[in-house]
Amino acid sequence: MKFSLVVPLYNKARFVEATVQSARAQTQPFFEMIVVDDGSTDGGAELVEAIGDPRIRVIRQANAGVSAARNRAIAAARGDWIAFLDADDWYHPQFLAYLARAHRLCPEADFLAAGFVTFSDARARDIDAWLLPESFCEVELVDDLRQRWMKTQLFFTSSVAVRTARLASMQPCFAEGEQLGEDLDLWFRLNEETPVAMIHAPLAAYRIDVAGSLTSDMLVDKLPPFLMRMRERARNGSMPDKHRRSALWFVAQQEITIARELLGAGRRRDALQFLMDARRVALSFRWQVTVLMALFAPAQLAQRWQRWRVRSTETFAQQGTLP
Repeated sequence: MKFSLVVPLYNKARFVEATVQSARAQTQPFFEMIVVDDGSTDGGAELVEAIGDPRIRVIRQANAGVSAARNRAIAAARGDWIAFLDADDWYHPQFLAYLARAHRLCPEADFLAAGFVTFSDARARDIDAWLLPESFCEVELVDDLRQRWMKTQLFFTSSVAVRTARLASMQPCFAEGEQLGEDLDLWFRLNEETPVAMIHAPLAAYRIDVAGSLTSDMLVDKLPPFLMRMRERARNGSMPDKHRRSALWFVAQQEITIARELLGAGRRRDALQFLMDARRVALSFRWQVTVLMALFAPAQLAQRWQRWRVRSTETFAQQGTLP
């Protein structure tokens, strides 16, 4: 397998060298790395070039956002698989080797993914003690990513690889100009065409305390564009039949999540409107409990309840990078 690594770079000079070195330390070498410098002003691209690895190409463009940078790198890729690596994240040394083994076990999947860990600057040294089970971990073939995503966040952008030909047929892969869910948009559209071979092992690391990243702390008070597009595709028949019901169910679940966030912010009326929009799942326990809280709970109790309920599995937007 020839892996092309896609690295969007925007003002991450503090981290990018360590990120690149985590890729160079792979037990299965990568074929090429394409770093797209998205108008950085801190000299990060020069640091990458100074590493002197002939497999690494740096492409420079005016600042256009992380989606445009990834799309540019996908178009330039020459390998048969593309793996994503953001400029402040890390790969475990066996990341690519485990992906290759997962592909051998599940050759029908054009979409490979792995679990991940989170770390901060204060815990960066913990990465050196990053251990995996002695035996190869379970690989799950996921046919309905939406159903699984509501149970747990399986992966993130820097723990994903996709067959290059599949991505080339979907260009532009990432929705440019959007900052919320642009990565999930692609993962769900991919899963409509191919299953995901999911490795249940932490093989990538996500840095959680970087300035300029979108986090789940931001209040979402409207349905993101990728969910609106998902609902429209399910309704107009452009989505495979077997995914339509799941897609409409997933959008309704995200409307409940938004309602809960609004309820936690004290916006009871707006929360009720989102619950009305999600009434196709009105028989579900989750919808009914949220309606009861919105109608009858005192505002302070509702806010405390929502803070307690917040979990990563209810965060539908992956962390992206601000343009």
